[in-house]
Amino acid sequence: MDLGVGLFLSLLAAVGACRLIEMRLSRRHQRALLARGIARVAEPRFRWMVVLHTGILVGAALEVLLARRPLIPWLAASALALVLLANLLRLWVIATMGPHWNVQVMGSTTRLGVVTGGPFRFIRHPNYVAVFVELLALPLVHTAWVTAAVGAALHTLVLRRRITLEEAVLLADPAYRAAMGGKPRFLPSLTTVVSRPT
Repeated sequence: MDLGVGLFLSLLAAVGACRLIEMRLSRRHQRALLARGIARVAEPRFRWMVVLHTGILVGAALEVLLARRPLIPWLAASALALVLLANLLRLWVIATMGPHWNVQVMGSTTRLGVVTGGPFRFIRHPNYVAVFVELLALPLVHTAWVTAAVGAALHTLVLRRRITLEEAVLLADPAYRAAMGGKPRFLPSLTTVVSRPT
């Protein structure tokens, strides 16, 4: 195994370890929210999201090892930059959301208020942007383009259902509708960037 493959597998392992840490934090936040009487929304398809995220990590490793994908320096550098930026965005989301943040859908806005700071000044779903970009770019660090393409297509399907469910819960809260209903979902518009609060 050459050094590039070894480093790529280490990167995948590090991303997997970060996900496990996030799951622990999520469970802690969920327990606190449940203790405050905030129910978790039934989401039978959540496990498919977990399977998909795990599958992208495993698929990227197998594709690089079995198909002997080359390391293309310019692609690796670009993809790695996107992975790093996506992780910074996700950390910003977690820090901004504080006790709201978890991986399940829970209607916490009615008890804890609406989060409108940080990246939520610009868009409604920065966490989904971060995760989508990361899982698209991560396989491309070592040219695992099949995993990247299939993963992105499946991720789009999974996220469509997830966001529909989450927005049904969030938009049922009048305070959320008033604060966030007019903001774009994923990409900031020039209006939201220019008119952001200082």
